[in-house]
Amino acid sequence: MRIGTQELIIILIVVIIIFGPTQIPKLTKMFGKSVKSFKDGMEEVVSGDAPEEDKEQKPQKAKAVKEAEAADEDES
Repeated sequence: MRIGTQELIIILIVVIIIFGPTQIPKLTKMFGKSVKSFKDGMEEVVSGDAPEEDKEQKPQKAKAVKEAEAADEDES
């Protein structure tokens, strides 16, 4: 029931044929972000963070993002 080298090579070839070599980096980046988001969510559940904290932090984060964007526009 173990996957050997030959099976991995066949799977890799099929993935390259289906997605093409230009799309594979995009897929791996998207997969990495998904895994990171999942792990962050699991840590929040395990640590017992209340969703109320997120509601309080969202306006602060949005304000910080707007300020950063305004600073970038001023530099341009």
